[in-house]
Amino acid sequence: MVSASIASIREQFPIITQSKPALAYLDSAASSQKPKCVIDRIKSYYESENANVHRGIYKLSETATAAFEASRKTVAEFLGGVKEQEVIFTKGTTDSVNLVASSWCGKNLKEGDEIVLTVAEHHSNMVPWQIAAEKAGATIKYIPLTSDYRLDLDVAASLISGKTKLVAMGHVSNVLGIIHPVKSVIALAKKVGAVTFIDGAQGAPHLTLDMKDLDCDFYAFSGHKVMAPTGTGVLYGRENLLNDMPPYQGGGDMIETVSLKGSTWNTLPSKFEAGTPNIAGFVGLGEALRFVMAIDKEAALEHDRRLGARAIEVLSEAKGVRLFSKVADDWVGVVTFYHEQIHPHDLASICDSEQVCIRAGHHCAQPLMEALGVSATSRMSPYVYNNDDDVDAFIKAFRKAEKLFC
Repeated sequence: MVSASIASIREQFPIITQSKPALAYLDSAASSQKPKCVIDRIKSYYESENANVHRGIYKLSETATAAFEASRKTVAEFLGGVKEQEVIFTKGTTDSVNLVASSWCGKNLKEGDEIVLTVAEHHSNMVPWQIAAEKAGATIKYIPLTSDYRLDLDVAASLISGKTKLVAMGHVSNVLGIIHPVKSVIALAKKVGAVTFIDGAQGAPHLTLDMKDLDCDFYAFSGHKVMAPTGTGVLYGRENLLNDMPPYQGGGDMIETVSLKGSTWNTLPSKFEAGTPNIAGFVGLGEALRFVMAIDKEAALEHDRRLGARAIEVLSEAKGVRLFSKVADDWVGVVTFYHEQIHPHDLASICDSEQVCIRAGHHCAQPLMEALGVSATSRMSPYVYNNDDDVDAFIKAFRKAEKLFC
């Protein structure tokens, strides 16, 4: 059964309630929809608070600055009570990864060093490290999957060594929906003194986050996947590491002094926030996270799993389907599969004709596709605003595709 509080959440998303015919949006792993409170907050900001931040000596600018920094405080709370100066605002997870790959690796990664990643990474948590490794003359090693698509921790233990300087991995797979054993891998990294980076783009929408418990060095997530505006992202970093890193970009707000002889840098977090930020976007991020934190995460996760399980029940009985998802405690409800006779793009097109939105392709994870032995898959990713009608619409579209192609 769906709790009343979870069921009522759907009513707060205008794109869902106002869509005629009904929209079954099942692509939240790509980007989430936005609740009315976030839309209204951005509108209110532009109508009555719009000004640049950290600069103006007038009330309107001070009001905008207060709203902007209030969101940083909310993010710090969302991450389990970290220091506000450890919260860096970025454009998204990709930007956050590139910041660390450029700044931390640029200073600390040397020839002969090693980085450890997993084969299940999104390209955004792979390519920046590849670039950094190539520049430094370092090597990258990859943790493989077991036969049940989990990370092979035995191999991980053998790969992480005294040469390892950084271990980077996703909290949750954007393809498989599996919650990776990040704490186990972080513990392995700590034994050899390696720095850890967790891509939380898929973890933040579904899991309760606590950086102290997780004990990672860096954690990144995107606002647009957690009901906030696009163009907003967060990098959490330990204060000592951030202080030791050189700036990522130069410009206004990240400087303390500028002269013809050189410049000095501002304190955290401004040191890594060059230029005018996406003020309205981050005001919206704060509103979105307050909305998310008011939701029972355990109930929401169980809701997502239940919807995913309904789809798996049907797909598991269909001929020619290879499922890469299964109901489990370390799963967030994402359903990914390959059909021998229906190309993912064809299925997505059929779904679209029925007002059903799913993802088709390699999901920015080509190395994982290679490991799975396919070139592309179909992915259905439910979220807290979905319901049984959405899954029914997907099943109907899938049956329609079967009749056309099988």
